[in-house]
Amino acid sequence: MSVIGSSSIRTDSNARIRGEECYAIDYCEPGMLHGAILRSPVAAGSITRLDVAAARRMPGVRAVATASDAPEVLAGWVLLDTPLFARGQVRYAGEPVAAVAADTIEQARAALDAIVLEIAVTPAVVDLRTARSSGSPLVHPDWRTYLSPAGLDFQRDGNIASQLLSVQGDVDGAFAGASLVVADEFESGRQYQGYLEPKSAVGIWRDGRYQVHTGHQYPFNVRDRIAQFLQVSPSSVRVICHAAGGGFGGRLDYGLEPYAVLLSRLAQGRPVKIVNSRTEDIETSGSRDNSLITIRSALDAAGNIVARELLVDLDNGAYTGEMALMPSVSLLIAAGAYRVGAARVTCRLLYTNTPPTGAFRGVSGVAMYTAVERHMDHIASELGEDRRGFRLRHLFRSGDALLNGQVLDDADILRAGFEAMEKTAPWAAVSGRTKPYRGIGIAAAVWITNATPASVTIKLNEDGTVGVLTGASDIGTGAFTMGVTQIVAEVLGIRPEDVRLSQPDTDVASYDIGSQGSRTTRMVGGAAQNAALEVRSRILHTAGQLLQAQPEELELVGGRVRKAGDTGPGIALSDVALANTWGDGPIIGTGRYADKPVAYNPECAKGLVFSTFPTPTYHVHLAEVEVDPVTGNVRVVRYVVVQEVGRMINPAGVVGQIQGGVSQGIGFTLYESLRLEQGQVVEKTLEAYRLPLALDLPDVEIVIMEHPSADGPHGAKGVAEPPIVLVPAVIGNAIADAIGKAINKTPITPEDVLAALREAQA
Repeated sequence: MSVIGSSSIRTDSNARIRGEECYAIDYCEPGMLHGAILRSPVAAGSITRLDVAAARRMPGVRAVATASDAPEVLAGWVLLDTPLFARGQVRYAGEPVAAVAADTIEQARAALDAIVLEIAVTPAVVDLRTARSSGSPLVHPDWRTYLSPAGLDFQRDGNIASQLLSVQGDVDGAFAGASLVVADEFESGRQYQGYLEPKSAVGIWRDGRYQVHTGHQYPFNVRDRIAQFLQVSPSSVRVICHAAGGGFGGRLDYGLEPYAVLLSRLAQGRPVKIVNSRTEDIETSGSRDNSLITIRSALDAAGNIVARELLVDLDNGAYTGEMALMPSVSLLIAAGAYRVGAARVTCRLLYTNTPPTGAFRGVSGVAMYTAVERHMDHIASELGEDRRGFRLRHLFRSGDALLNGQVLDDADILRAGFEAMEKTAPWAAVSGRTKPYRGIGIAAAVWITNATPASVTIKLNEDGTVGVLTGASDIGTGAFTMGVTQIVAEVLGIRPEDVRLSQPDTDVASYDIGSQGSRTTRMVGGAAQNAALEVRSRILHTAGQLLQAQPEELELVGGRVRKAGDTGPGIALSDVALANTWGDGPIIGTGRYADKPVAYNPECAKGLVFSTFPTPTYHVHLAEVEVDPVTGNVRVVRYVVVQEVGRMINPAGVVGQIQGGVSQGIGFTLYESLRLEQGQVVEKTLEAYRLPLALDLPDVEIVIMEHPSADGPHGAKGVAEPPIVLVPAVIGNAIADAIGKAINKTPITPEDVLAALREAQA
């Protein structure tokens, strides 16, 4: 029986439920020390004194590290602009200045208190408007000297860490001849990933190599950053992953790992464990970037969009990480799901003296779709046109192209999405309700499946189970423990629970870009399928000899090999494995998977780094909200998702991802405020940072559209990111519908709602 399309349980469920799983934060070593990091208390300044002598003499202290204990280099994933410790200058509140390892965590913290740190405060660039203004202080006066390790070519200038410009068609002419021009500005805040397990690392200096135990989405990135910071070869660093309690993009860049291994070396090889407090984690997690987006559209006399112009400013924080890629994503979705005619798009990543930002589920998409879809509502209102009908008139069709020139061959799925939504929530019925302070919002999106290649190795064990080795990791999503295991089990005719997954180890696994961008099931699953097919071929060859049959006459069923159509027992996979162990050698297969290159126009933009939207998927969301005019509180009373998924490998897993993504989106839209005041994070605890509760969330109605991809494992496409990208847009539109006034910011607080109500009633 096929396991593809069945909701098999996660193979790690029992261990996690019983508390038997070893998470990174659980890992310990004999003789282990405890580390702590001294961080800058100010957003910008010059270090005038850093004296660690007293700290070195404190009881139990075994090592103290500052910038003088590490090579004087800058590191980075996309741009070399980040020091391990502040050297001379501090550029954000929370920047590491020194680190201590001691016998106990209490001793380490006491030693931090003994360090004398004096900083001459300098003017700080604390917001995007300051960063982009003429005459603003430069966060990095030496920005011209920074290099890209990947050889990427993107424009930089002063506080602009990355810039992209795209002009297509006669934009100025279209605006000059327009019958109507509609303009908006949108502001979006930061969002903390809010995973259960704070970041941790155990570092070990042993036999001339650095070894680190951590929970991470992209272990090879950790390896490479340690190698950069400490000026050693990547093979001198070993990263061993353990189970991670969530990620959502927050574990894609390095965290505590370089500090742990450096302290271990300074402590003569004793292991050092560092664990973030929740406050440290919130302040330094690499949260979703805040943004300012200005958008205007030109319309002709018939109400058709003939041109669009956008200025997108994203907050990089003080250092770049992976953020230089994000302006490219913003360009790719600048039109949303619609035909907009001529277009001019400027996307900028700006340095500020604030904690560095980073990846969060639906990178760049949440803010961009919020701007695009709320703007679509504004245009429809100005035209006096039905919001749904206006969208349908401009909706992409198959054969239309994104702003990068990439042709969408299957964009008609969008219209099918609107039709599916109409069956579940008929627009005339839901939008025709007249209850006061109740509103409806609708929005549509195109989203990506990260197409970075993957590699997987599979071996047949002597007991008939199989082991799977890859450089990607499962961060709690179930993409491995449901999706990949089912793909392998399907090929080999075994139970998913007989597929054994190993945590990534950079010494033995092949390079992988990790669990990100909704890529795991498609890309890693595709590689696993190919590896399993190689294993299957060897199994059938050996079994054919044992059963005196040709390989093509055999089938794999229930962990055994038998002649097709034969009801006899055949031969167990364990017997095949043993026969090979003493015959041709163990059965091992290695598979790789890469999507075909996507055609696009390389001249579409200056500074384009992330060039295409591989394996696009299509989505429509609808929300119904009620607003309390006395308190300003917003309650989401209905939420409907129509999501295109390719083919579902595990339906329960797909539904779980959609429910989780919508929940995170509701949190960001209505509750989660990560404010900055003079460069300082205001909400430093989970008591202050308001994550949504179960009572805040509606039952999400989910309609799945299966349109299998022509390639990939069983036609699978990315699932995890699309559910979040439309949530602030659709709820924001519903709130505007309820109160008669748009609120062009995220999150939307009760205070914002009350202010908008007063303005609407004035």
